[in-house]
Amino acid sequence: MIDVFLKAYREYASYLWDQITLANDGGLWRNYFWLLLIISLFFFGLELAKPWRENQAKFRKDFWLDFFYMFFNFFFFSLLIYNASSEVVVQLFNDLIQNITSIDLQALNPMNSWPLWAILLVGFIVRDFVQWGTHRLLHKVPRLWEFHKVHHSVKEMGFAAHLRYHWMETIVYRTLEYIPLAILGIGLHDFFLIHIFTLAWGHYNHANFSISSRVTGGIVVGLISLFVATTEFDFTVLVNLAITTAGVLVGALLVGPFMKKIFNSPEMHIWHHAYDMPKTHPNGINFGITLAIWDYIFGTAVVPRNGRDIKLGFPGIEQFPSRFIKQIGFGFSKLKKGE
Repeated sequence: MIDVFLKAYREYASYLWDQITLANDGGLWRNYFWLLLIISLFFFGLELAKPWRENQAKFRKDFWLDFFYMFFNFFFFSLLIYNASSEVVVQLFNDLIQNITSIDLQALNPMNSWPLWAILLVGFIVRDFVQWGTHRLLHKVPRLWEFHKVHHSVKEMGFAAHLRYHWMETIVYRTLEYIPLAILGIGLHDFFLIHIFTLAWGHYNHANFSISSRVTGGIVVGLISLFVATTEFDFTVLVNLAITTAGVLVGALLVGPFMKKIFNSPEMHIWHHAYDMPKTHPNGINFGITLAIWDYIFGTAVVPRNGRDIKLGFPGIEQFPSRFIKQIGFGFSKLKKGE
C-alpha cells in the first residue's frame, strides 16, 4: 500500500503541474486548474455587473481569504494528503468486495454499456443525494458541526464563499461517496465532468447574483443538449447548433418555471447560511448541494421570503477565529475534550 500511496502522490503532482502549464493532452476542457479559475472569474464578473446586494463591497469581507481557500482545498490539500490516500482507500474497497464475494462489481456493472450522458446523469444524481445526506450530518452531529462552522463563518455572501470549508469536510464527503460511486463504476473522467458541473453550480449558489429561472433553465438544458449531441452523435456543426438552440428554448419555456424547485439557487441557499434557524429546523435548512429536490422531498426546504439582506453566520460567530491557520485547526480542541 505504501507503493500505491507514493505512486498516487507522484502521479498527482505531475498531473497538477501539467494542468498549470497547460501541458496536458486533454486541452482546456480537462484542465481543472484553469477551469476553476475561469469559472470563478465568470461568476465574479456577474457579481460586478449585476450584484444582488448592491450595497455590498465588490471585494466583500474576507474575499481574499476565500480565494486562498480555493487553492488550499482544491490543490494543496489534495496534493499533499488527500489524493494519494484516496487511491489506497479505493483499492482496499475494491479488493475487499472481491475477496468477500468473489464478484467483480466493475465487470458486472450494467452501466458499462450505457451512453456517457446516462452514466453522468446517474452518477450526478447519486452523488448529489449522498452529498445532501452528508451535509445534514455536518449540521446534526456536534463534532462534525464544529468543522462545518468554518464554511458558515462567512458574513457576506459571494461566489468564493463556496470555497471556504474545513479540510476535514473533504475527507467526510469523499469517504461517504466511495461506496455508491465505486459500485456504479464511475470512472475518474466521469467524476471530473460531474464535479466541474457541480463546482460551477456551487459558485452560483453562493454568488451575489440573482437571475431568472427561465434563463437558468435555458442554459442547463441547452448545455445538456449540446453535450449529448457532440458526444453521442456525429452531427455537423449546424445540426449541433440547432439541437442546442432547441434545448435552450425547451429549457426556458418548459423547465424554467420549475428550476428553483429542482436546482439550488442563491435565493434558496442564502437561507441555509442564515444566522437564525427556524424553531422547526434547529439543525439547519436547505441542505441541497446542487439539487433542491431532496429538501422538498424530505421537508427541509424553507424559503420564507426574499433573504437578500438577512444576517449570516451562526450564534457565537462573533468569537469565531478570523485567520486561516486557526480556522483549519478549529474543531480538534473539541474532539480532545470529548465534546
